[in-house]
Amino acid sequence: MKRPFHALFALALAAPLASAALAPLPAAAQQPAAATAQAVADHFSSVRSMTGNFLQFDAAGNQSEGTFSIERPGKIRFDYSGQPLRVIADGSQVAINNARLNTWDLYPLSQTPMKLLLDRRIDLSAANIQDVQQTPELITIVMGDRSVFGSSRITMMFDPNTYDLRQWTIRDQQGKDTTVIIDNVQEGVSVDQAQFAIPYNQISQQSRGRIGGGR
Repeated sequence: MKRPFHALFALALAAPLASAALAPLPAAAQQPAAATAQAVADHFSSVRSMTGNFLQFDAAGNQSEGTFSIERPGKIRFDYSGQPLRVIADGSQVAINNARLNTWDLYPLSQTPMKLLLDRRIDLSAANIQDVQQTPELITIVMGDRSVFGSSRITMMFDPNTYDLRQWTIRDQQGKDTTVIIDNVQEGVSVDQAQFAIPYNQISQQSRGRIGGGR
């Protein structure tokens, strides 16, 4: 039986988000906010790949870390240090692997907030950009996305001088936040495509084995 999505530690990176929709930006704030969001979106769209380290904090204050690789559109990999967990998106599916238990869980990328992070471009339509704030330290963009699966929410934070991505926060279906901070980032690097390969044949064989073993 598939384990509950929200129960997996790694799913702060991949879980479907809260269904509560955010209100659009007030009309008076839309023009300057849109200009800032456009500048960030143009830079972010120009970065096709990146690698680095990550530090993750969940709603309970638990901390984990590891390495990541991203190739947009649609591909990401997170390897957790000291834990048998990895998260892989290949452009279509998100796979959560527990190497110790030799288990895999698959979810459509379109149902996760990572689709907002991994899209070819940030969608600047009013329905997607829910809030834009700028301080001397960070530019914060809150994005929502409505689909047949409900509403998604991700908060991304960028350097105000370089527009480089610094961290993001995901709100899960229980209203709990998980923040991922990235550093030692290298942009525009060549990433081995094998990093994003999901072993569908192996997963299918394991699924058949579990079904057969339950008879």
